Amino acid sequence: MAIKLKKEVENRLVASIQRYAAENMEEEMGDLKARLFLDFCLQEIGPSIYNQAIADAQSTMQDKIADVDTTCHETEFSYWSK
Repeated sequence: MAIKLKKEVENRLVASIQRYAAENMEEEMGDLKARLFLDFCLQEIGPSIYNQAIADAQSTMQDKIADVDTTCHETEFSYWSK
């Protein structure tokens, strides 16, 4: 599954990459170069981050489902024990 970003998000990321290059590598990076770098990151690094996020979400959901038994439990036949 290819990662597609909204145009606004992509533009902000390109600007961030350009700023990072200017401040940390003392290199001006044009729009095309920054977009190519962003494309590389999305294709090469993005899937690993996406997969980890999905695994984290699954783990969180499994923990919540495990709690359902204790949080959504009513004692049966409890009328006479009051």
